[in-house]
Amino acid sequence: MKKILLGTVALVALGFAAPASAADLAARPYTKAPPPMVAAIYDWSGFYIGLNGGGGWSHKCWDIRNNFGAVVSPSVAEGCHDATGGTVGGQIGYRWQASSWVFGLEAQGNWADLKGSNTSLFDPLTRNESRIDAFGLFTGQIGWAWNNALLYVKGGAAVTSDHYRNFDIPTGVEFARANETRWGAAVGAGVEFGFAPNWSVGFEYDHLFMGDRDVNFSATGTFGIPAGSFTGTDRIRQDVDLATVRVNYRWGGPVVAKY
Repeated sequence: MKKILLGTVALVALGFAAPASAADLAARPYTKAPPPMVAAIYDWSGFYIGLNGGGGWSHKCWDIRNNFGAVVSPSVAEGCHDATGGTVGGQIGYRWQASSWVFGLEAQGNWADLKGSNTSLFDPLTRNESRIDAFGLFTGQIGWAWNNALLYVKGGAAVTSDHYRNFDIPTGVEFARANETRWGAAVGAGVEFGFAPNWSVGFEYDHLFMGDRDVNFSATGTFGIPAGSFTGTDRIRQDVDLATVRVNYRWGGPVVAKY
């Protein structure tokens, strides 16, 4: 009987001791839930201005249609040449982004030194030379963005400042010249990368369809020909290719938080 009583007392004592021991344990620390992840998405919207530089080549073919007042019919090919050289200029535009689509408008103006020549097939004693010293592009853009990478195509109008010269090969003297401002169409494509909050760098290729035009030449006053007098007409066909590296600075929010 004593053993049963002692066992019962011991069990009761343990029952009181257990809650006390649990109370002596340290409280479980509170842990704050981690903040939601935020992904930074590059935004191409806004006005931008930039510089570009690179090279170009213009393929030109001449057909003589009039020689010192004598009509040449049918016209006779004088040959073709590539006018090549460097270019530097600037661009200004505006882009707006809708989801991953990017739309834009841009105006670009460049100085250039695209120059070339060939010996005339009509008169092997003369050399025909051409030079583009400036051009402009007025285009619309549509592109697709992967965060800070943008791939786009463009199209619109193009204008070139063209200069043509005729030289006498034996003496090297320029005897006739012509100048024109020629309008045509432009298409192109480019890729651009945002490397800082408002800065981007890219590469662009453009092709200009400048068509053909009848160009009238005037004498320079050499070989006894009065300066400014009519010397002939050539139909000149022209296409231009351009490859440039571009750097742009954009105004607008560079990133958008996406949860």
